[in-house]
Amino acid sequence: TILPAIILLFIAFPSLRLLYLLDEINEPLITLKTIGHQWYWSYEYSDFMNIEFDSYMIPTNDLNLNNFRLLDVDNRIILPMNSQIRILVTAADVIHSWTIPALGVKIDGTPGRLNQTNFFMNRPGLFYGQCSEICGANHSFMPIVIESIPTNFFIKWIMNY
Repeated sequence: TILPAIILLFIAFPSLRLLYLLDEINEPLITLKTIGHQWYWSYEYSDFMNIEFDSYMIPTNDLNLNNFRLLDVDNRIILPMNSQIRILVTAADVIHSWTIPALGVKIDGTPGRLNQTNFFMNRPGLFYGQCSEICGANHSFMPIVIESIPTNFFIKWIMNY
């Protein structure tokens, strides 16, 4: 029994080190605070003054031809590409889960608790996600849309906001 235990220790210690390093956030360029409410998300750009907004799903009868039904929102999250982004997630009412599958990000928002993670987008485009927690009758109607744009366009957007 001692030999298998030693083998497991040799496997476990490098894995624990990697898990610790994955959770480490190295000087993010932008911090985005996300608050889950029943049927919508609120966002705050913590590094800039007074940039906060709510993001609701666009109703089906208001969609344009190029919008996705049940996935598009009225206010997208605008973030620069090739930048380390830190996201802080919490909830105001029940447990929500902020999930963007294309970025490999899934983090729970719990009332009274602030969770954080980071991600890096290396290409421009739109990234879609939804609340993936059973947080109420209409939890699937809490879409998330991130628009990744070049840094110079992001600076122009921040200045005009």
